[in-house]
This record gives sequence, C-alpha cells and structure tokens, in this order.
Amino acid sequence: MDFKTVRQTFLDYFASRGHHIVPSASMVMKDDPTLMFTNAGMNQFKDYFLGNRKPSHPRVADTQKCLRVSGKHNDLEEVGHDTYHHTMFEMLGNWSFGDYFKKEAIEWGWELLTKVYGIDPGRLYVTVFRGDEKEGLAKDQESYDLWKTIVPEDRILFGSKKDNFWEMGDAGPCGPCSEIHIDLREDKERKKTPGDKLVNVGNPLVIEIWNLVFIEFNRQANGKLDNLPARHVDTGMGFERLCMVLQGKKSTYDTDIFQSLIAAVAQRTGVRYGTGPEQDVAMRVIADHVRAIAFAIADGQLPSNIKAGYVIRRILRRAVRYGYTFLDLKDPFLYEMIPVLARLMGDAFPELLSQKELIMNVTREEETAFLRTLATGIRKFQSYVSAEPSPSPGGEGKVINGAFAFELFDTFGFPIDLTQLMAREKGWSVDMEGFMKNLEEQKSRSRQAAAVDAEDWVILKPGTGGGKFIGYDTLESETGVLRYRKIRSKGEDKYQVVLEQTPFYAESGGQVGDRGVLIAAGKDYPVEDTIRENDLILHILKKIPAVMDHPLLARVDAGKRISTMNNHTATHLLHAALRKVLGTHVEQKGSLVDENRLRFDFTHFAKMTPEEIEAVEKLVNAKIRENIGITEERSVPLEKAKQMGAMALFGEKYGDTVRVVAFDPDFSVELCGGTHVPATGQIGIFRIQSESAIAAGIRRIEAVTGEKAESWLYEQDHALHAIRELLNHPKDVVSGVKNLSEEISLLRKQVAGLNRSKAGQLKEELLKKAEIRDGIKIICAKVDLDAEAMKDLGWEIRRELPDLYLVLAAEHEGKANLLVILSDSLVQEKKLNAGAIIRELAKEVGGGGGGQPHIATAGGKNPAGIPAALEKARKMLLS
Repeated sequence: MDFKTVRQTFLDYFASRGHHIVPSASMVMKDDPTLMFTNAGMNQFKDYFLGNRKPSHPRVADTQKCLRVSGKHNDLEEVGHDTYHHTMFEMLGNWSFGDYFKKEAIEWGWELLTKVYGIDPGRLYVTVFRGDEKEGLAKDQESYDLWKTIVPEDRILFGSKKDNFWEMGDAGPCGPCSEIHIDLREDKERKKTPGDKLVNVGNPLVIEIWNLVFIEFNRQANGKLDNLPARHVDTGMGFERLCMVLQGKKSTYDTDIFQSLIAAVAQRTGVRYGTGPEQDVAMRVIADHVRAIAFAIADGQLPSNIKAGYVIRRILRRAVRYGYTFLDLKDPFLYEMIPVLARLMGDAFPELLSQKELIMNVTREEETAFLRTLATGIRKFQSYVSAEPSPSPGGEGKVINGAFAFELFDTFGFPIDLTQLMAREKGWSVDMEGFMKNLEEQKSRSRQAAAVDAEDWVILKPGTGGGKFIGYDTLESETGVLRYRKIRSKGEDKYQVVLEQTPFYAESGGQVGDRGVLIAAGKDYPVEDTIRENDLILHILKKIPAVMDHPLLARVDAGKRISTMNNHTATHLLHAALRKVLGTHVEQKGSLVDENRLRFDFTHFAKMTPEEIEAVEKLVNAKIRENIGITEERSVPLEKAKQMGAMALFGEKYGDTVRVVAFDPDFSVELCGGTHVPATGQIGIFRIQSESAIAAGIRRIEAVTGEKAESWLYEQDHALHAIRELLNHPKDVVSGVKNLSEEISLLRKQVAGLNRSKAGQLKEELLKKAEIRDGIKIICAKVDLDAEAMKDLGWEIRRELPDLYLVLAAEHEGKANLLVILSDSLVQEKKLNAGAIIRELAKEVGGGGGGQPHIATAGGKNPAGIPAALEKARKMLLS
C-alpha cells in the first residue's frame, strides 16, 4: 500500500463513521504562548478540551503536520541515527468532543488496524493505565475490560503514569491512555523473547503505533484533579510508522515517503544509499530535515536568530553540516530537494506547490550564508590550534577550551560535533564539560527570561468561554469578570482578566493589542495590553479591583486604537497596490501594525525600483482620497469568502466562518479579524519610509500614515532646509551636494597621498629605531596616522624586516587605535599570537580587539593609555 493510499484509507474509514475531515492546521503556532510549533494532532483542538470554544463538529479526523525539535519532545539529535525518529512528521488522528468515548475508540482502532489495513493481530500488544496511588489515580479498569473482549488477556499490559497517563502540561486537561504496540521482529527473535517483554523499553522494532487518549480530568496548578464536564477522545498514530508496518520495512526511511528524497540526494552526490553508516545517516538527515524546513517556510516561519525561526535555522544548518562533512557537499544543495518534496506531498499539502519558488529561494540563501559561516568557523578553529604547539605523537594531545568551543557554537553557529571531528583529525579533544557548562548557563538564562509562573484561575462564572469581542462596534462597554488569575513574569506580578464582553482587541494577525482602562467603583485600573491565549481574551493589568464580581466599565484608549486602525487599513491598501504594480505573485508574509507605524512583509524577488515605490505610494494615496467606505461581512462561510475573492494567508488559522473586509470589491478584499477605519479618507496620507530584503524572495516595507506621516514629511523638509543652508542656498540642491561630494573625494585623495608620504618617512625612522633582542626586531611606537594608514605602514615594515615584533599605536578622532604585527617565524617557532597580545594591550586603552596569529587590531576610548600599552607590549615580549 503506497503512502498516499495509507493516508486516504485512514480518512475514509473515519469519514464513514461520521467524522468531519478537517485540514491540517499550520505547523507554526500563532496564538499559543506555550508552543512554537504544532507537536501533536490535538494542538488545534486545545480550546475544545479547555472549554474555551465549542466545536462545530462533535467528531473530526485529520492528518496533522507536526514538528518535534524543542522542549519535552526533542528528538533532533536522534534523527537520522535511528530508524524511526523524525523532526517533521504526520499524525493521523480521530477525535470525539463529548460524543463517543472508550468503547468506540478501542473497537474502531482495532478494526482499522487488523481488518482494514490487515495487520497481523498476533504482532500487536495493548497497554492500559495501571493507576497511581501517590496521585490518587485509579486503574483504568474500563479500558481493560473493553480490550478483554477483543484481544487475549496476555496481550494487555499495564503501564505507568509516565507511559499511560496523558497530560497537556503541568495544568489542564488530562486522562489515561491506551497504546497499541507492534512487534516487527523476525519470527525467530519473537520465539526467543516474547514481545510483551520489549514494550516501552526502547527496542526499535517493538514500537508504539497508536495512542488512544481518554481526556476526562482537568489538573489544577496545585495538582488537584477535577472531572471535566464532558469527556473527550484524542488519538494519534504516526503516519510514517504506519507506512513502515504496512510496507514491510524495518525503518521509516525505507518507505516510499522518504526513498524518493534519498534517491535525489544520492543522484546529487553520486553516493549510493547503503555505502556506509556515516553517509547513510547524512542522507536520512537531509531527507528528514528538508521536509521540516519546507513546511515551516510554507506556513510563514522564516529562518532567523530568535524563537521558532532559530529552530528552523538549526534544522537547516544540521542538514547542511551533514552534507558538508559526510557527502562532500560544499555548495547549496537542500533547495534542489524542494521540487521532489512538492511532487511527493503537494496533493495533500498544496502549500508546497503554491510556494515552491519561495521555499527554494529562502532555503538557498540560508544554505549559502551558513556555508560562509562554516568557512569562518574553520578559520577561527585553525587560528586557535595554530597558536598552540601540536600534541606529540602518542601523547595525550591538546584540549580545545570549552569556552572557545561554545563561542564557535553560539556566536558563529558552528556545530559542536564538527568542532569535535576537526579536533580528532588533529589529535586534539574538546573540553565537553566546559562546553556543556556554558551551554547550560545560556539555557538557564533563557529559561529565567521566559519563565511565567501562573496561579490557578479564579472562575466567577463557569462554562462561559473566553469572553465576547464587541470592539468592532464600540470602544466602551459595561461588563463583568468571567475569570482572573495572578501571574509572575520576569520578576513582576501581573493579572490576566477575562471579561464577559470586551471592546479590547487582542493582539492577533499582526495588529497589537489595545490598551485602556477598566473602571470599577470610580477608580481606573490601566490595561497594559490585550492578548489572546487558547481562545481567551486576556486583559493584562498590574492592579485589579479588590472586589471582582461587581460590574465594571471597560474603555479602550481611543487615540491609540484610531491610529492603529489607520495603519491596519493602510496595509490592506498597500497589499492591493503591490499586487497591481508588481504582479499577483505578491503575497503577504507577515505584518506588524501599531499606533506609530506599519510593517508589511511580502513575496517579491527583486528590490523595488524608486519608480515602483512611487507608483505604489501614489495608488494607496489615491484610494485614501477616494474615501472608500468599508464593506464588512461577519460569519461568512470560508468557502463563500474565497469565492468572493478574499485572500487567505497560508499558515493562518481560520474557522468555518470568517470576517471579510473590503475597500472597493474590485481593489481590496481580505479575510481579516482586525479593526479598520469606516472610510479610507480617515487615514489622511500614506508614506513609505523604507523598502528592504529580509530573506530571499521576501521584501519588507515600513510606512507611516496620518499625523505620523505628516511629522515625518516635516522632518524631511527640515533636513532639506538645513542642507540648503549648509550649501549656502544653491538653486539646485542635488547639484550642490554632488559638487560637494566630488570636492570631498578629491580632498581624500590628496590626504591619502600626504599620508603615504608621511608613512614613507615614518617607515625609515621606525626601521632605524628597531631594537634587537635575541634576534627579534622590536618596534613599539606611537604614530600620527589613522587606523588604515597605520596598518599599511605595518605591512610595509613587515615586508622589509624579518623576525619582526611590531606594535604601533595612534590617537585618531579622540580614540586609541592599536596594531600588532608579527613575522611568520615568531608565530610558527616562538608560538606568539598577535590576537592574544592585542587583547591584553587593549585593556590599557579601555577597549577590545582581536585578529589572526600574525596580525591583530584593537580600538579603545582612552587614548591616554597608549604609553602604558606600548610599555606593556615590550614587557610581554621580554618576559
């Protein structure tokens, strides 16, 4: 059964049993601060389990794209080395929200596996929760009794709380689970050791295939378990593992899901899969990682140095590094795998086809940048080892300092295992204890910065959801509190308050949350921010009223909201204008809208010309002057909205019904939950401040509207007026600046000529002053040159004097500049290192620096320390 048939068979089976088939949610999480990526099929249904939102269908099934590379589920370092771990994977699942429970889930699960897929029941084992006295949790007798009617009792195993009790987190919905495991070993092995002895002990051929979770409790922050008002079923089956079973393979990488990708890698490298363990691991890593990278980019997550973007960058770099080290791939190659992946999975996940060019361009740019980083890291490594004597043959060898290894890893993105590999090649080792100490310190700092300690909710009105947003129609409302809790974040106590109804817009879709006040008993309580979490609208306050169950008035900061609305509507007009001017390939890839400005990221593969920028700006301002009124429709079925021409963004989470916002149906129609102006004339004026690249094929426009645009224009006008005054009011400012620039260029050439002449004289003087000690020519002197001229002088002297120890210093524009240059003989034979020397000298001038073993430079803010630095340089050599 090929993988496409396996997937469709699962969906068809549950559709025939009354399940609504839903599309996969984005792999990149948007409104859940506890997760960066979807790591399980249940993530998109979390609000249903929490009771914050009511499901539109009591039974659903899907295949969900997931990513597990961080937090509790961190499989990254196993990926490629074993036969079944993956970063991105598909999770097949069926759910019941307060409808069927254990009986149906167990019977259907067994029927699908054994009758529909035809898996041998004699290879299957099931586990049930044995209970936990410490937690006060009873044995899951109900599941045991149900399984007894289907399988022999010796195939029902009791599992611990760790293996058979599922929890969403430290607090929240939870319940016992029943897992189905399969024994894939050869018959001879199965006779020797029964499969029940190998369940949940890490054997790669006796593995979990399906987990049936029965959610019936809610764990409070204090550990107490309460019964949920409705019981739910949440199942998850690894698609790749299921295909491995049905295709008779011992490794998921041997299935047709991965073999086309592995074949593409083999063709690219000329290395056959099966050549050797290192090459095979590298091929598996690449085949796995390219899927994670492509799906993340398609869902709107670009590689970066923070949060989710950093995770994707790490995955990409791991793949590049394996190709570089074990397959001799020294040029970008991952991007070439994207078309193969799109052909394989594009029918189930059309975003891979529609965004193929973007994914390829972003991937290629990231690869190119990291290959440069690898080259830089290798140079740094070589400089480090060249500064130390090589280990003697048969000796213990030298050790790479753990702090230096961490600097390579943290600052330059250089993988630690590559540092270890290069060290072994030279007979060195790496101080891994020191490296891990630095790594743990960094992780600890990150955890402390991100830690949020939340108390239990105080629920005043149970079962009322997450509050109703009424802010499209009003900025003020009388309301009451549904629930509130105290949190501690970054050492500060705050409160999260959920209101019955609220005019406050919660941060979403790039628009920042509203600020304002809650007024109770005549006293104002400022709302610092409004966010959305698990479908709850949370108002963030430093202080709350002493009595929370009385009515209060919620009032939004009108000035901030109006300015934000101006900018948000301007992004819609900008999006439409870009598509008119540049082409319909333009798609929104992100935005940030607040009261001060707007930022808009979009797909386009070239820098915009000044003429294009002007055309876009003119078109937006023309639409503003038309004063187009908003056309808004709420609760529109999603398919109908798309038929209306509304643009949906990949990676965004849409319900069955959506809000459609239009400013002229022939110009701008978008799906949007944000707040907008009643008519475009309110925006006033729109000005683009900058247009730049943020990734391959992704451009960014930053712009201002209304009063901010007016202030910015005044600033430009004042700057132009100041330039006119400085140029003595020329008729043509451009010509005046051009003439001044040409004059400056001429003067610079003259200065450079004078510096060369001065340097020539200085060289002769310094050569005469050279001091000789033990065959080393020592020059330590202060010169009257800028940093560049000083370096040129240093090179000239190095060419003329062998065995040279040269230290020059200069004061330029109130700062100190230092230079150390050493002859090769001093570096190779005397083991001197200019970088190490300059770091010591820089302390005397209040600065820092570095460089290579034979040349290094430094700067400092204390030129008065130059004499001490020069004296220190002499003493360091002589000692």
